[in-house]
Order: sequence, then C-alpha cells, then structure tokens
Amino acid sequence: MSSRRMGRVDALADAVARRGVLHLRDAATLLGVSEMTVRRDVSAHPERFTYLGGHIVSADDIGGAYELDREADSHAGAKLAACRHALRLIKPDDTIFIDCGSTLVHLAQQIPADLPVTAICYSLNVAQCLAEKPNVRMILLGGIYHPASATFASGEWLEPLGRLGINKAFISAGGIDLHRGASCSHFHEVPIKQKAISGAIESHLVVDSSKFGIVKPAFFAKLGDFRSIVTENGAKAPDDAA
Repeated sequence: MSSRRMGRVDALADAVARRGVLHLRDAATLLGVSEMTVRRDVSAHPERFTYLGGHIVSADDIGGAYELDREADSHAGAKLAACRHALRLIKPDDTIFIDCGSTLVHLAQQIPADLPVTAICYSLNVAQCLAEKPNVRMILLGGIYHPASATFASGEWLEPLGRLGINKAFISAGGIDLHRGASCSHFHEVPIKQKAISGAIESHLVVDSSKFGIVKPAFFAKLGDFRSIVTENGAKAPDDAA
C-alpha cells in the first residue's frame, strides 16, 4: 500500500474514532478525494471500517458495543418465535418500520428474499440484515451514532419520518408495565419510537414475555397505542396480552 493511501486510511480512522460515524460525502470532503476512492479504502480494510447506508463506522462498533451483545443471547428462542408471528403481519409492498434492539433483528432476518417491501430502520444490526434482502428497499435514518444501542438518532429525521407512509410499525421494548406502558433503556430512542407509532397506520409491540413486569427508565407509549402485542405465544390485543 502506498504511503499516501495509508495516510488517508489513518486519517479516516481518526475521524471515525472522533465522531463515531462519518457520512461518505463528509469523508470524501475531509480527505480531498472522490467518494469512490473512500469506498475503495473502506472495502480494502474490513478490519477497520464498515460502510452502511451512506455512513462509515468502526468495525469494532458493529453489533453494538453494549448490552446488545448481552441481550442477543437472552431469551433468543422466544424473541425468534415472537418475530415469526410478527412476520405474518407483513404483506407485499408494505412500508414497515423496524425498531432497534436484539429482538427485531430476528424479524429483519426472516423477511423472505422474494418479498417486496420498503423497510425503515435506524439501527446497524437491523440494517445489516435488510441490506442482504434483494427486494427490500431500505431507508436508514441517519444522525449521531450511539454505540450503546448501535443506533443512529437525529432530531432532523423526525419530521421526514412523520411524512413517510408507514403501513406497519414494529416496535421493541425493554420493559412492559400493564398500567404505565412500554419503556426502553435509552432516551434518544423515545422520539423515534413515538414518531413511528403516531405515523403508522398500525403499530405492533414485539417482545418476549420476559419483558412483562419490567420497568426501564424511558417510557414511550401506552399499551393501548398498539394494535397488538406480539410475543412468542402469538399476537394479542393489548387488553388480552397480560
């Protein structure tokens, strides 16, 4: 590798380390090269970078550096079963919103390769799965990257999200209290979840049954805001889900 290219790759790594995530266009401007050159540099160093949805992130951040790793193996069978039930709700040509976390990645994985849908997401683990589906048109919401949940978040995306025609929103939660509602661990996720719920024709809360009786710091919706609550036992109306 030439010294010029090595210097460019090191500069890119430094920028990604400082910012957490770097848009391809911004990287090209920073380095004084074309976007194609940046793409080639990223592709040549998979051990250092990942390119996803127009953004460059550190390879170390893929999969989420936080409890996402711990949660992935927690109740995995129940999460998979819940998502199998949720998958039945998706119809050809639907526009769907898939929330973040360790549960709904199973829904993204199970979307059939021949099912044409538009899928909106804001987490890396979900986006990675959707990117492998040839008939999925993916919309990845951008913003500041949060390694703790492997998500992007930006207030600038809330208004455009509200203008998208979402048929079905599939929402995750870290806790469900029958009286107070659904909650999560990360406050930056709350406005995104709420915007998706309010803009969708129908919203479905997809969780495994271990989440009932748990309260997380950030409440984002009443159970009555959802058309159904989908667990490993199937989809039920909120009043019947307890």
